[in-house]
Amino acid sequence: MTELAKLEAGQKAPAFELLNHADTKVSLSSYLGKKVIIYFYPAASTPGCTKEACDFNDNLNPLKEAGYSVVGISPDATKKLLKFHTDQALNFDLLSDPELTVHKSFGAFGTKSMYGREYEGVLRSTFVVDESGTITLALYNVKATGHVTMLRKQLGI
Repeated sequence: MTELAKLEAGQKAPAFELLNHADTKVSLSSYLGKKVIIYFYPAASTPGCTKEACDFNDNLNPLKEAGYSVVGISPDATKKLLKFHTDQALNFDLLSDPELTVHKSFGAFGTKSMYGREYEGVLRSTFVVDESGTITLALYNVKATGHVTMLRKQLGI
């Protein structure tokens, strides 16, 4: 089982460029000068991931008012992301990382366990990156439900 290094506050966020749900390239560098919340989730249109995406969407205005953009990253193909984005009327980018390269660079992929069985998969994780591209908050193995509320408390929003 693979255990990747976990990122911590104070480290530079790994650079990336991925396609979003509309097949447009989005890179971390396009957020330089802005604060961004990057969250990794296992699969679009599943109950937990839908709840988490909708929570982010429902909290977008207070997050934006505090200067934050939101980006979700999963291994899903852009076509599946577009359907998820449309079905849930999401107002932020969903990025496709089918090779798991970005997941792994952020340490958001590794050993999980369910019902006592260990397997490899996406670790539901969230990172807050400041205007200079530095991680200010790194949260691993977060819960889909209540996660955004907890994040807002930690950010003082």
